[in-house]
Amino acid sequence: MAVRLPPNLPDLPVRAVLDDLAAALDGHGTAVLVAPPGTGKTTIVPLALPGRVVVAEPRRLAARAAATRMAALLGEPVGRTVGYAVRGDRKTSKDTRVEVVTTGLLVRRLQHDPSLPGVDTVLLDEIHERHLDADLLLTLLLDARAGLRPDLRLLATSATVATDRVAALLEAPVVEAHVRTYPVTVTYHPPARGERLERHVARVVHTALSASDGDVLVFLPGAGEIARVAPLVEGAEVVPLHGRLSAGRQDAALTPGDRRRVVLATAVAESSLTVPGVRAVVDSGLARVPRMDHRRGLSGLVTTRVSASVAQQRAGRAGREAPGWVYRCWPEHEHATLPAQPEPEIRTADLTRLALELACWGTPDGTALDWWDAPPQGPLAAGRAVLTALGALDASGAVTERGRRIAGVGLHPRLARALLDGAEAVGATAAAEVVALLDDDTLATSTSVEDTLRRLRDDGSPRWHREVRRLTALVAGRPRGTPDPALVVALAYPERLARRRSPGSPVYLMAGGTAAELSEGGEWLAVASADRQPGRAQGKIRLAARADQSLAERAAPALLSEADEIAWLDGDVVARHVRRLGAIVLRERPLRDPDPARVREALVAGLRAVGLGLLNWTEAATRLRQRLALLHRVLGEPWPDVSDEALLAGIEGWLSPALAKARRRADLARVNVHNALSLLLPWPAAARLDELAPDRLEVPTGARIRVDYGADDPVLAVKLQETFGWTETPTIADGRVPVLLHLLSPAGHPVAVTADLNTFWREAYHQVRAELRGRYPKHPWPQDPLTATPTARTNRRR
Repeated sequence: MAVRLPPNLPDLPVRAVLDDLAAALDGHGTAVLVAPPGTGKTTIVPLALPGRVVVAEPRRLAARAAATRMAALLGEPVGRTVGYAVRGDRKTSKDTRVEVVTTGLLVRRLQHDPSLPGVDTVLLDEIHERHLDADLLLTLLLDARAGLRPDLRLLATSATVATDRVAALLEAPVVEAHVRTYPVTVTYHPPARGERLERHVARVVHTALSASDGDVLVFLPGAGEIARVAPLVEGAEVVPLHGRLSAGRQDAALTPGDRRRVVLATAVAESSLTVPGVRAVVDSGLARVPRMDHRRGLSGLVTTRVSASVAQQRAGRAGREAPGWVYRCWPEHEHATLPAQPEPEIRTADLTRLALELACWGTPDGTALDWWDAPPQGPLAAGRAVLTALGALDASGAVTERGRRIAGVGLHPRLARALLDGAEAVGATAAAEVVALLDDDTLATSTSVEDTLRRLRDDGSPRWHREVRRLTALVAGRPRGTPDPALVVALAYPERLARRRSPGSPVYLMAGGTAAELSEGGEWLAVASADRQPGRAQGKIRLAARADQSLAERAAPALLSEADEIAWLDGDVVARHVRRLGAIVLRERPLRDPDPARVREALVAGLRAVGLGLLNWTEAATRLRQRLALLHRVLGEPWPDVSDEALLAGIEGWLSPALAKARRRADLARVNVHNALSLLLPWPAAARLDELAPDRLEVPTGARIRVDYGADDPVLAVKLQETFGWTETPTIADGRVPVLLHLLSPAGHPVAVTADLNTFWREAYHQVRAELRGRYPKHPWPQDPLTATPTARTNRRR
């Protein structure tokens, strides 16, 4: 293909490799372009490619900005040669040759027609950012190219050199463009003890303003932090930059100003956009990424540390146009602990939407497709389970007609379901208002859905109003009564219906089993947004609507159940007939005659939960367990393992028969544990128990003294005078284990500990004799203990 650039384009570094790129695409149909931000890969390359080009960007802001920049280079308005399409906003015409779209939108087009008619080249921009939609788009394009469109050219661009895997997937050569960068000075500015993020960043920004020139680009994790830092910065024009701003305000941040500026940006400014005039970068070191807590059913954005590669990209923004400065808001020694690359979203995010896209593609499990990183099967199966409950998939996992309609809405399947079913229940507009809020819950200024909607209707963001109009046009429905936002929320998240645990408590129990806090609310809530901070036992409700039990039962009939429950609960056996909404108990009554077998199962569950300490371990039971433990340790099979773990694992075999009459926790203390434990004795080997691990041992006086098996070694505590003439140390377990003798004074205090009597008599006895004969003159202390008569008595009086 011949490279034909329009005239008067800037001489950016990527122009030097355009011929190599053309040769790669001609020879392979695929290529990977590695070029740092600012080299022109997003704006020059699409204009140089022949035919119709679709550029896929990971963010709406980046898509609009790229189209605007390319149109400006051509001296045209957006929508002529270069246009864009994002959700809810499109500027194209019959003359459009280069169209910039979001990755999610291009996935929808592929689903509609995998052949992408009329498209010659797809450029996947910023592939290194590893967004979920971008990974899915790459996989689907590879599949389409392998079947319907072998002539479709694919070009992936990346700002980092970690491209081996994607190059292998595309079977593509890698073309690298180099850019001249200026040196940057990196310094580290850790926060003071207890200093809040916003004040810390503002303090470092003032340092950057005083120590450098030019504009300052500040990286913060989200729009909330940007709003809180902005009023703390003085001495420059403060300009926010994030994806939720209006188009005009986004354009203003990407245009040089008349005054020195401090641009407060999220991750959108890492690589997708070029912010002109920057000489200094202040990096908070944080980013907001999607995470799914599968165990608690909570998904959302969490704040994490950035990777080393992201920190390097952010730093590179300072050295584009001149020598620059980078101020990192963390200790220098922590930099080496950063992960090398960002975690791909496909490993951590909610995969419900991905599961629906795969089902629509005809490959529900995705195993037949080529992936950069394959989706984890557990989270993917969880996503399919949600879709089945929504009616989007049938029992075989195939997409239903309802599923295709849900996919066509272009939202998360939960929100699409809430829109479709909510429109029939409360009307299209009312449902669309709630769904537009749920899709962008950062619009909320309180925890109340109702209060937020009232404010949005009066003076809400144009973007929300535009989205409401778009969603309303997708569905039809007339209100059947008073519009109720809680019903729409509950249709999206039925498992987040929540009931206060007790009157006055701030803790709510969700139908899905997760506990979460809200300081003010009614008895019932439909929770729109909740999260849980690491280390906290329960979540925090961020946005919710007031509900009631009637609404909850109407919105989530699939979660309703009624059954007899016999279980270990709150430290005891509970037997009751219960009506539930998921984990929430709606009504209960005690069972008068519960099934004994199920009661035993509950008691066993309690023992496994709490431990064997619930049983009454008498001295006899404890000694039997200790003797068996020694024989298992020394002789092994057939002598049983009687550790806590082994006893709990096999509890049905030895303890269940003894639980026949037990009904509650208190009954466990009356179980005869010794008899139960005896069931573990191996036959016929059990006949040798007293021989191998005797309860008592005979000493030279003829007395039989109990052996202590409580320590690692068996112990026999015996008065020293009773062992006169005893030369062989006693052993047990077929002679394999010597008994540890605790030799006692006449008062019963240990005077020596030995497992070798011969050595004691020879080397230690005479010292013991010298120390004790004066203290106990009435007791025998012979010169030769080996020939003396053993005794437990004193000397006869003369």
